[in-house]
Amino acid sequence: MSELHLPRLGYGAANVGNLFRALDDDTAWEILQAAWDAGIRYFDTAPHYGLGLSERRLGAFLATKPRDQFVVSTKVGRLLEPHPEGAAELDLEHDFAVPADHRRVWDFSADGIRSSVEESLERTGLDRFDILYLHDPERHSLQEGLDTAIPALAHFRDQGMTRAVGVGSMDTDALLASANTGALDLLMVAGRYTLAEQPALADVVPACRANGVGIVNASVFNSGLLATDDPGEDARYEYGGVPAPVLERVQAIARVCREFQVPLPAAALQYTLRDDTVRSIVVGGSKPGQLKQNAARMVQPIPAELWDALVEKDLIPA
Repeated sequence: MSELHLPRLGYGAANVGNLFRALDDDTAWEILQAAWDAGIRYFDTAPHYGLGLSERRLGAFLATKPRDQFVVSTKVGRLLEPHPEGAAELDLEHDFAVPADHRRVWDFSADGIRSSVEESLERTGLDRFDILYLHDPERHSLQEGLDTAIPALAHFRDQGMTRAVGVGSMDTDALLASANTGALDLLMVAGRYTLAEQPALADVVPACRANGVGIVNASVFNSGLLATDDPGEDARYEYGGVPAPVLERVQAIARVCREFQVPLPAAALQYTLRDDTVRSIVVGGSKPGQLKQNAARMVQPIPAELWDALVEKDLIPA
């Protein structure tokens, strides 16, 4: 297993792939520079993000930085194939404001994964990736991911082609099965272990601990719900509307945070770092100021009494 050191805070580069809204190249660069200036040294991307746009922009930026000063991950499982007939349309079906001139094709074979890595290296211009994640295996074939893709990734790592391998998913069943293969270094847990809800605590976290798997925790704001001090009914949750019971619990958590003069987003960022399986927190951001703010929130003092109060009110597990 890898001894790769991960910074506590990473940047998830879906936004610079034009997630939800188009950004020009200059703005994308400013966002990445703001992350770097804030001390962020872990960057995560994927071919899926903007049909390769995120990888291209991130690679161009990182080309200006010393290679030994950052950690970078990308994902495998989806190949990008030319789709010229879609060039006049936007890829809004997948929430990216980019021309749909390519299409995603699932491929969990060893050859497919090798091709994915080679193409990602070409798009980024990097010489290597520190981490490779199998992306959303449950959306294609979890069994094929377990039987074929994960062993192929482990072989890549064992051959020295990457430093660590993992699976990234929002699905706890997929995360649990992946951790239990015993072949992985990391899980990227997206939205399943947050201050608002912790379904990963039941089985996924214990399986990670038993198998020596670290957690990279993503979507800790639950798509925006925990990103403000006073979330309301218009808050975004899991890329959609927020269910009333979830909103009520988060508003109660926000009230406790106010009692301790702790911003809710700071509590959301630091909550799972109390767990020794959590190696890094990866957050997105579509404005330079968001990156600076999140970096500051990561070092904001939070009294232990806040967590105790949330436990006492049955708002988080003991």
